[in-house]
Amino acid sequence: MPLQLCFALLLALMLNRGIPGLRYFRAIYYLPALLGGSVAISILWRQVFGMDGLLNSVLSLLGFPEAVTSTGWITNPNNSIYTLIILRVWQFGSPMIIFLAGLKQIPLEMYEAASIEGAGAFRKFLSITLPMLSPIILFNLIMQIISAFQSFTPAYIIGGTSGGSLDSLLFYTLYLYIMGFSYFRMGMASAMAWVLLVAISILTFVIFRVSRNVVFYSDTE
Repeated sequence: MPLQLCFALLLALMLNRGIPGLRYFRAIYYLPALLGGSVAISILWRQVFGMDGLLNSVLSLLGFPEAVTSTGWITNPNNSIYTLIILRVWQFGSPMIIFLAGLKQIPLEMYEAASIEGAGAFRKFLSITLPMLSPIILFNLIMQIISAFQSFTPAYIIGGTSGGSLDSLLFYTLYLYIMGFSYFRMGMASAMAWVLLVAISILTFVIFRVSRNVVFYSDTE
């Protein structure tokens, strides 16, 4: 999730520079957010990172040793979680669009005043962009945390109900599903769902409390 938000912010900053065909780039970059959590993309991901998948084929063409190309990136418990991290980062479209909308709301006069004072691009980013964008960062952070806690489809399609090799993909929501619909322990599954709700609520509350000292709102002094 931190990698996803950083990547989304970086692309939003690039798109905010007014490149030609901006609306087409926004549509293209948002597409993974629509498809990334689907069953079809999870199956595609399994094919790409499988033993005979696209990644190993490309590595073979580049001359990497057999010890690397014979690795099943999904079946290897040391690597499988990272394939889903890449898939998660790839779904950057939604926070990117929100970041881009927030960047459009920052007054250009602030950057012009900073330029007159001799501030460079990095100083403008730290002193203007981040403070003015902090409410948007908070919103994206909360939404992506909730979404990350509920991650299910990729782990289920790629790892199955076994939770992947050595339970490396046994996410909480997948375990909840196994309890309820594989073992039919509905009471246990319901209790786990309530624990998930409470955990997300507590974490959200803590973030809101901490954010009072770091989030800047333009309508406050």
